Amino acid sequence: MFLSDILDGQGHTAGVASSVDEGRKLALSTPWDVILLDLDLPDGNGLALLPELLKTAGRPEVIIITGTGDIRGAKIAFKYGAWDYIQKPFTIDEVSLPILRALEYRKEKKAAKEPVSLNRSGIVGNSYAIQCSLDEVAKASVTTASVLITGETGTGKELFARAIHNNSKRAAGSFVAVDCGAITESLAEASFFGFEKGTFTGAETRRDGLIRQAEGGTLFLDEIGDLAISIQKALLRVLQEKKVRPIGGTERAVDFRLVAATNRDLGQLVKENRFREDLLYRIRAIEIKLPPLRLREKDIQEIAVHKIHQLGKNYGTGVKGVSLEFMKILSTCEWPGNVRELINVLEAALASAGTDPTLHPKHLPPEYRALFLDNGPQLPTTAFDPGPGLDDCSGDLPTLTDFRADLERQYFEVLVRRAQGSREKACSLAGISQARLYDLLKKYQLSLFKTS
Repeated sequence: MFLSDILDGQGHTAGVASSVDEGRKLALSTPWDVILLDLDLPDGNGLALLPELLKTAGRPEVIIITGTGDIRGAKIAFKYGAWDYIQKPFTIDEVSLPILRALEYRKEKKAAKEPVSLNRSGIVGNSYAIQCSLDEVAKASVTTASVLITGETGTGKELFARAIHNNSKRAAGSFVAVDCGAITESLAEASFFGFEKGTFTGAETRRDGLIRQAEGGTLFLDEIGDLAISIQKALLRVLQEKKVRPIGGTERAVDFRLVAATNRDLGQLVKENRFREDLLYRIRAIEIKLPPLRLREKDIQEIAVHKIHQLGKNYGTGVKGVSLEFMKILSTCEWPGNVRELINVLEAALASAGTDPTLHPKHLPPEYRALFLDNGPQLPTTAFDPGPGLDDCSGDLPTLTDFRADLERQYFEVLVRRAQGSREKACSLAGISQARLYDLLKKYQLSLFKTS
């Protein structure tokens, strides 16, 4: 049976070309949703045709067909924008599933005509770097393609994975988070695929694996680079066939969306034969690279204010004020542990502060206080007031934007007094340029009065 007969039998309208030249003419003759491109054609390598196909009317999804064991051509094709690849020889299911996924993706993409309000799922910040990442979340949310989230430890990869899930059509389904580094190789098969009762000693009841638990939802594999090679192979098969076989059981169809994360260089692990190259291509249909906190300096104050308010409610201590020196230290740190490190420091400071109404450098862990001692008290000791009504749970809570603006306004009121009319001193204290200084002074209707 020819491939075109299979596709016709599934209700698709299929066209056939047997050479590069015929393929080019057929692709230009009508808009196609999906094109299957064999790399081994009589008059040349089909790969040369790929850039042209991707630019034809309708911008079709292109699925590469390669020879057995040869994914080098597929690797190049992915760089040009191919949707997926199939290896010869293939079964009807192996060719049908990528086509169905591509068609589903195109349907969802067409449905996403108007931008919707993104559920940030706890992600705080408005810097350019984080906005770029959120834009990628929005794009990923309207598809069913696998997503790989990369970034340093503590950048919030699980938060972004949850945001993708919560903004997708699978939001009502389960979000199953798995720490791959915590699963030993001996238990990995049972953990991922489940088992039937009596399969092995201790299997007293049947148990669904993590993949089945994510049915209709999202499976989040954190630190996927830690997976053993044997489990990588089994996972690849599940992703290709959308079927799972529990230990001692029969094969069952599964429907889940995969989001993976890592702080490691998977490309390097591939070179070291510690990660499967074909699996990397499967999980990296969409890649989102999260910025470290040191590149999000604008977000540090907003994250700190948000977390102090949140932690104060959790601990029952109310919302505390923040001294200028305390905030200055937070803005000065490099934060190698990123947002996770910042949150841990804030928790320690709140615990140290006890009933004190305002957070000062003395409440920080010793290694962070040392930054203040090394640099000297460059800012006044006047504290920020968190604003009226925050300590009174019955009062109206200001929005985070209003709270931040009030905090910033108070900062510049103190800065103007301490600068004593000197713009050079004001810029030095605040660590900002003169242009930025005057923009902010204008914003809050403040003046230095003189420019000596």
